[in-house]
Parts: sequence; structure tokens; C-alpha cells
Amino acid sequence: MRTTAGRPTINLTADALWKLLAVAIYCGILLAIGAVAARQMRTIRDYFAGGKRLGFINVAFSSRATGESAWLLLGLTGTGFAFGAMGFWIVLGEILGVGAAWLFMARRFKRLTDRYDSVTIPDYLESRLRDPSHWLRLIAAGALVIFVPIYASSQVFATGKAFNAFLGWDVFLGATIGFLVVLLYITRGGFVAVVWSDVFQGTLMICGLVLLPIVGILELGGVTNLIDRLREVSPNHLSLTAGKGITGESMATIIGFAAIGIGFLGSPQVFVRFISLKSEKELNKGAGVAIAWTALALSGAVLVGMVGRALFDLATIGGDADNILPFMSDNLLPSFVAGIFIAMVLSAIMSTIDSLLVVASSAAVRDYWQKTRHPDMGDDTLVKLSQRLTLVLALVAYAMGMGILLYNQEEGVFWIIIFGWSGIAATFCPTMILSLFWSKLTALGAKCAMIAGFLAVPAFKFGIPPLLTAVGLAEVNTYLTELDVLFPAFVVSFAVAIAVSVMDRAGQAKLEGVADDLRFAAGRD
Repeated sequence: MRTTAGRPTINLTADALWKLLAVAIYCGILLAIGAVAARQMRTIRDYFAGGKRLGFINVAFSSRATGESAWLLLGLTGTGFAFGAMGFWIVLGEILGVGAAWLFMARRFKRLTDRYDSVTIPDYLESRLRDPSHWLRLIAAGALVIFVPIYASSQVFATGKAFNAFLGWDVFLGATIGFLVVLLYITRGGFVAVVWSDVFQGTLMICGLVLLPIVGILELGGVTNLIDRLREVSPNHLSLTAGKGITGESMATIIGFAAIGIGFLGSPQVFVRFISLKSEKELNKGAGVAIAWTALALSGAVLVGMVGRALFDLATIGGDADNILPFMSDNLLPSFVAGIFIAMVLSAIMSTIDSLLVVASSAAVRDYWQKTRHPDMGDDTLVKLSQRLTLVLALVAYAMGMGILLYNQEEGVFWIIIFGWSGIAATFCPTMILSLFWSKLTALGAKCAMIAGFLAVPAFKFGIPPLLTAVGLAEVNTYLTELDVLFPAFVVSFAVAIAVSVMDRAGQAKLEGVADDLRFAAGRD
């Protein structure tokens, strides 16, 4: 990167050109996918749910690529570099979360959404909870429209950091280029473009995350040398508690790491994939693919960080643990292959941004504009409106991402992204779980739970910690900080849903037929 008259420019060396060639090929494939998908998209059902005709490979790869984002390629590899084997608690939590979603929730959810003819998550919740007032739909849609740009903006932030780490480009320029590629294919092809691109991107991600630690181990001379080297430079990297032993603080960290998997138990951007399945018969096969992908990709990411720590110290990689994957691929692989790893990072970022934008635009257009304001609006008009709103939400996310880069470039990718992930998960997951297994959940209970989960995330992040310190409970604050926000916010939302529903006698009276619906969903009807 050079500067001319105060403006960043791009210094294109031969090495950089090889990398850019790989990225250009990747972008060309994405644009081709978007163009072909646009021809398959005729109705609002196609735009938001792929016409409910997708197979298990498409849905499994899409749900996994969507569920990971840049935190996998930059954040989790950086966590492996910083914490070592302790990062495998995240792997375990995600395997359990993904497995539970596919094996215990997806079949019930698929049966109910087909029974209710739901296209979006708010569609499903309104039908399941017998809420004709539309308030539940509006709260769900509002939460998505607010939290999705926050989550997507963290991906814009990660894009800038990725281009800076790989190519030395200005972070703002890198974020802008990555953002423009997303816009070129998402606004035209809708959900089908998202899913098809996710299959391509998910394949790229898992291949790279399996390959890179193997290359690093060969560079070290084998697994034995890796272990010996880690014992020499950082023996705590071989400990599942990062050398802290079984203490209250280490257990809080472990629970916080494993609790990341909770987000797969009902987050809209993941569960909308189950709506798009052509048949529930696809679920068992899809579960096998999704769980295998999770185990391989996440274990590979942690190992990238651990192998990287054996090869390089923090100062060598620029003082930022998130740089380990770019640094390793740049130093251990040919330039063109390193360019493919740039594409991998973009894959993780884009597969999440595109899904989030479609979910958010569906919430605003389908769940607010059509269902509550203009029920007779035709599909052609709705599709065009959805495309425009997708663009608007993308621009909002881009502006927020630029703001994060401007004011806080030093924050780790992992924790910024997890904050957005936690907001969506704490808002929706408790309600989604209870809606599938408990016939007493009322619309009021769900509304209060969603609001409580939504508010609990920023409260546990920004409000409660300084309050605990101020009243002399600094040790409690330490445990809460290690635990992070998702688990406590999830517990609050879950408890509110149950408490309010039990007391809501009027709401209980409206749940006619719900017990029959749940028996049908469980296969007992």
C-alpha cells in the first residue's frame, strides 16, 4: 500500500497479482451464480425460501456456511493462536448445537412450517402462537431489522481486516471491495443465489481449514515436533483450561465458549434453511453432512491457530492474533493458493452477510409491509421492494462497519462478531425452542422473552459489568466477563418466556389446537 497526496493506493507486486487473480476467479464464480439464480427466482416464496424445493446438500452446506462467518476464518483461528486447545470447547459447543438443531428441532420445525405454510420465521411464530394482532410478527421483524445490520457490519469490519492482513491494503478500501461483491449477486438472485453460493463457499472453507494445519505440521516436521514446540514456547496451549486448572474463572470461560453453540437452536438465518427443504426426508442426510462439516472446519480452525503459534510469535504476525491464517497462508503457500485463502475469508464473510440481508429484508417486506399493511400486494412488486430494501440494509451495514473500522480497529474479530450473533440468538432461540416442545408458550410470553433477550445482550455487555464493579462485586464481574453475554441473556429470555406464559391465562385460552400441532410435529399423530 502506497499513499499519494494523502490517499491510499494499491501497490500491485507480482505476488499480489497472483493473489488477486485467485480472488477475481472466485468473484466471477459468485457473479455467475447470482445471474443463474436470478432466472430461478419468480415469486416472493422463491426470493425468501427458494420455493421450498432444496435438497439436503444445499441446505446443510448453506446452514453451516451461514452460521460461521468471518469469526471462523479470522476469529476462531485467532482464538486457537491465543488460547490453544481451550478453543476446542467452542468446537464441542457448536457440534452439540448443530446436532441438536438438525436432529431434535428441524423435523418438528419443518412439519409445522409446512402445516402453517410459513415462508419466514415470524410467519411461523404468528401461526404457532395464535397471534392475530401481528405484534409478535412486528417485534420479531423489528429485532431482525435492528440486529442484522449490526451483525452484518461486523462482517464488513472483518473484510477490511482481511484485505489488510493478506494484501496490506487500506482497511476501508478492502471493506468496500468485499461489500460491493456481495451487492452484485445478492440483490438479484435472492435466497437461491445465497444457497448456491454457500455450497461453493462452504466447500472452499472446509478444504482450506483442513489443508492449512496439515501444511503447517509438515513444515514443523510432524505432530511430535508440533507438541514439543508448543511445550517449549507456550505449554498452556496444550491445556483445555489454558493452564488455569479447574477454577471458577476457567469454568466460566469454558461455558462461555461452549455456549456459542446455543445460537444454532433457532436463529432465523439458520432455521430458514429448514423451511426451504423440499422434504423432511432430507433431514437425516443433511444432519450427517452438517455435523461432519462442523467438526472438520472448526477443529481445523483451532489447529491453524495452534500450529501457527508453534511456527510464529505474536510480534511476527503483526501483534494481532486474527492475522494468523493470512500470515500462515502467505508464508507457507504459493501466491495463487494464498489468494484462494483470501477468497476463503471472503466466503465466510459473504455467506453470512447475504443470508442476513435476505432474512432482514424478508422481515420488513413480508412480515411488515405485506402481512400488516398491504396483504393484496402482488409478488412482482414485493420482489422488487425486497431487492431495494436488501440494498438499503446492506448500505446501513456498510456504514456501521466503516464506523467500527474508524473508531475501533484494534478489537478482535471474534468478539465483535459474537456480540451480533448473541443478539440474534438471545432474541429468538429460547422462543423457538419452547415453541417446538412446550404447548403452553403464549404469544405474550414469546413477545416478552424476545424483548428481554434483545435487551439483555447490551445490558450484560455494557451496563451490568460497570455496575457490579461500582458496588464492590469485581470478582463476580470477572466471571461474568469470562462467561460473555450469550449464555446469561439466553437464560433471561428463557425464564421470562416461561414465567409470563404461565401467568398469561388469557393467552393460554387462545392456544386451541396447539397441543395437536405439537403431537403432529413429534410424529405422534
